[in-house]
Amino acid sequence: MDLKVKRRKRIRLGIRRKIRGEAQKPRISIFRSNNNIYAQAVDDISGVTIASASSKSVTSSGKKSEVAKEVGKALGQKLIDMNLTTAVFDRSGYLYHGRVKALADGVREAGLKF
Repeated sequence: MDLKVKRRKRIRLGIRRKIRGEAQKPRISIFRSNNNIYAQAVDDISGVTIASASSKSVTSSGKKSEVAKEVGKALGQKLIDMNLTTAVFDRSGYLYHGRVKALADGVREAGLKF
């Protein structure tokens, strides 16, 4: 296994030990590939995904960070429509920089609080 992947998995497990999503305060988990970014709101207690958004579902184009911000806005709007106001952000072992930060900023712009 690649050293970078091992490092991210170790960090990801440490983050998951500390945070947990609930029905009224879901965990926003992300996955970042080379071309796309995916985000989902998860209720860890019942083990279900409440809402999700990805760069494939958003019709925005431009820089990857701009698309990530639109994905965050779309997910945030879905959660606001479900009358949820707070969430927990799970960066999944990625550095809080670039596309990950842009997605988090998009969720905040939609009106959700971390």
